[in-house]
Amino acid sequence: ICLCTAAAKAQVHKIYDERIRSLQVVANEDWLNLPVISLQDGKIDIDFDDLTHQYERYTYKIEHCEYDWSTSSELFSSDYLYGFASGNTIDDAQESINTNTLYTHYHLTLPNDKCRFKISGNYRLTLFRENEDNTPVLEACFMIAEQKVGIRMEETSNTDIENNGRYQQLSLQVKYNGLRVDNPQTQLKTVVMQNRQWHDARVTVKPQFTMADGLQWQHCRDYIFTAGNEYHKFEMLSTDNPSMGVERLDWDGKSYNAYPYVDTPRRNYLYDESAQGAFVLRNSDNVESSTTSDYMNVHFELKCAEATQGDVYLNGDWTYDSFSDAYKLTYDKSTHSYKATVPLKLGYYSYQYLLKDFTGKIVSPPFEGSFYETKNTYQTLVYYRANGDRTDRLVGYATLEQR
Repeated sequence: ICLCTAAAKAQVHKIYDERIRSLQVVANEDWLNLPVISLQDGKIDIDFDDLTHQYERYTYKIEHCEYDWSTSSELFSSDYLYGFASGNTIDDAQESINTNTLYTHYHLTLPNDKCRFKISGNYRLTLFRENEDNTPVLEACFMIAEQKVGIRMEETSNTDIENNGRYQQLSLQVKYNGLRVDNPQTQLKTVVMQNRQWHDARVTVKPQFTMADGLQWQHCRDYIFTAGNEYHKFEMLSTDNPSMGVERLDWDGKSYNAYPYVDTPRRNYLYDESAQGAFVLRNSDNVESSTTSDYMNVHFELKCAEATQGDVYLNGDWTYDSFSDAYKLTYDKSTHSYKATVPLKLGYYSYQYLLKDFTGKIVSPPFEGSFYETKNTYQTLVYYRANGDRTDRLVGYATLEQR
């Protein structure tokens, strides 16, 4: 049984305050991958902007979560943290310098001298303004892993639906490596994703083979993914000169505007290296870019002969898997195109278009095309609960990059 919706709705970073922009949650400065660090070492960096030069005293709370991102209700904070789980403040704040959009940049590194992690698993950080503990400003999610099990993934275009067509199929093997597993159905949970997308995560899919030393998934229909197409990408490095993928820039008297090249329906596969939805904030100087980079209104446009049944959204790590109006495109009959304007900080962005159909299901739209050659990444997370344990630990994490 695939319990996809449980993880999909709960994990994503969330921004509750419209003043907060450019949330980044990065493990070990690796912005291309999931925010996962080892229980033994590594660091999580959390960065965001508050669109004002007025300093806010922010506090944060850290909670341990189960495999499905529900809060671990049977744990005390002392079970999973050294130090304090709530009331800690973010002390690293800097005002923007010579920017049209005023903001204050906040930075937090975990673990730190106020709190360190005792156990592996899923973690959620919730941010509050001081003395407003009932009103969250944002939620940031990350994972702490202890590599106890072995994970092997392979991808093929020869799927149980069709060969060399629109799909890719994953085979998966989990080796216990000495971990005591008496009942894998209750003790182990698996999460498999394509391109770090939680909305389409395949959760606790039943294995085809259960062996004494592990589990195996072969020719599993739940591990067939739509291949999709290469992600679109563009880069804004300054407010003066267009960079990669940007046709023109302008200043309207109030804001800077960037116009990426108009996207068109893609009938054929054409390889174009991208970051599968990842983004990184930087500028042409790349010195103090956290505080010297401005914001621009980015005008996305997608040519489409007629409106598609359902709603079309921009999607990438920078949309936080949020299918909200902020990333929804509107169809313009006069230009036969979908349009959206999103304020973004200078940097590199990759993105795709996704369609929410009339049933609420998120799918790849027909105009994007789907080709077995597409270079996707796949991620597997393995959670374990020993007999007598009160929570799920993250005992395995692996990623597969297609060459």
